[in-house]
Amino acid sequence: MHRLKHIQLGGHAIAGGKFPLICTPLVGRTFDKLMAELDEVLHKKPDVLEWRVDFFEDIGDATAVIATATAIKNKADKIPLLFTRRSTIEGGEKIALSEAQVIALYKQVCASNCIDLIDYEMANDPANIAQVRASACDNGILLVLSFHNFSYTPGLETLSSKFLLADQLGADVAKVAVMPRDLDDVLTLLTATREASKKLRIPLVSMSMGPLGAITRLVGGVFGSSMSFAVGAATSAPGQVPIEDLETVLAIISKSMCIK
Repeated sequence: MHRLKHIQLGGHAIAGGKFPLICTPLVGRTFDKLMAELDEVLHKKPDVLEWRVDFFEDIGDATAVIATATAIKNKADKIPLLFTRRSTIEGGEKIALSEAQVIALYKQVCASNCIDLIDYEMANDPANIAQVRASACDNGILLVLSFHNFSYTPGLETLSSKFLLADQLGADVAKVAVMPRDLDDVLTLLTATREASKKLRIPLVSMSMGPLGAITRLVGGVFGSSMSFAVGAATSAPGQVPIEDLETVLAIISKSMCIK
């Protein structure tokens, strides 16, 4: 098996080198709902938390966003926090912020040191990506550059180019998520993942979404995907499985294949 690329913070692999990591999304629309959601999620022991801030009603208030991220981080203790504003073009919630305002928010959040990773779509303007990358680098935060297609699965060459582009743009982690129309599309995503895992200098995350693609959330680590997203309390994308089910399957795969 090809050498696994772990996501690292401060020079150490997250969760002691567990592969793949399990990330659970938080999608509460208010502070109180987020805290309640977090209470439900934490006892299930995810490896990473993702705050989907595009669901947050007060996203336009940077002070409230930073205070909430800080509260999540403090309550989560040592669990890393991934901060994500998913754009509507790539499946996110509609928000009343311009892209310039999103960049400004990202800069403030990075400077506050209340997060560990930050996600930004690689389809954005290169100048904006450079700004986010600089803010992340200056504050020791990992940059996840992502690509999502909720309509279909592009061809193998296109998927491969997306992984490579994230690396070229200076990402610390490359992420690709696509929607399959049939099982052949699922195989295309897994093949692209396997090939990219051998070529990229950085860890990658991949998934095929929806019911057909759910299998990739279970076996993606075998092909090189370093993280899988699972439901702790509420789903943030189609095809996510409950964290308990994912933990069970990953344990069986790890034992059977001796994955380390």
